[in-house]
Amino acid sequence: MPLRLEQLRYFVAVAEEEQLTRAAHRLHLAQPALSKAISQLENELGVELFARQARGVALTPAGSAFLTKARIALAATADAVWTAERLARAARGTMRVGFIGPPPMLNAPELFAVFADAHPEAEISFHGLPFPVTPTHAWLEDVDVAFCHLPEVGAEVSAQALRSEPRVLVAPSDHPLADRSEVAVADVLDETYISYHRTVQPDWAGFHSLDDHRGEPAPSQTSDHVRTPLEILAVMASRKAVTALPACDAAIIERALPGIVAIRLRDADEAVLSLVWRRENTSPLLDALVSLADSLYEASRDVRRELHT
Repeated sequence: MPLRLEQLRYFVAVAEEEQLTRAAHRLHLAQPALSKAISQLENELGVELFARQARGVALTPAGSAFLTKARIALAATADAVWTAERLARAARGTMRVGFIGPPPMLNAPELFAVFADAHPEAEISFHGLPFPVTPTHAWLEDVDVAFCHLPEVGAEVSAQALRSEPRVLVAPSDHPLADRSEVAVADVLDETYISYHRTVQPDWAGFHSLDDHRGEPAPSQTSDHVRTPLEILAVMASRKAVTALPACDAAIIERALPGIVAIRLRDADEAVLSLVWRRENTSPLLDALVSLADSLYEASRDVRRELHT
């Protein structure tokens, strides 16, 4: 029996969310329609994929086995589509640049302005991305390259640093530490941090709640589980938690959101803003952008070395 890709997408969403309501919201569907689609899939397969529970659903053993195959099928389809679209963009001299947070022309103008001058014939389009999920190469399927704080980089992904940024704490303006220009990491480890959705890469999410310094997740986190920049802005605007961000991102947010302040974390490891792309992408425009980023990164390192000598 042939399955539709739509059925597989619905099934995977329910399996990952463990609840029909959340999965329907993620898929922009009405819950009854999603429930009917899952029941139809089970009927067509002749096996129960989910055990219905009071608070949601859980995969049956058959559902767990089917989930592995469904993800492989979706990934293979997405990869084929990505390859065809990438080849078409390369032929047209276009490039899709993804980003998280503020647009690259705001916090990386030195890269894209110089690139535009050097390649006036190139057509670049910018696309906001959700926070990175695993695997990174699948997260990159809609773009040629992404500009962001470094996510997981495996065998199928390459990265080029552009610059290092201090990490700052973004907090409500009425926070007890709000009047300080800088604080130590130890002073804020027990704060309430913005919680990330469980599908977001753990190390990437943990970087924003200082897990890399604490050695474990923050003991106090919000009930909001964000997975997009707009969602994290909404939680920041509610002024009920803090988060750690690259200084360039925080500066833009501080200007845009009233009642928010950015406090420098004087002993936090820096954020490395980078270009990230799928290694199989061999676009000449991408090669040129990466080469320029490498030159700018080396120049910034030379300046930092001179300042410290």
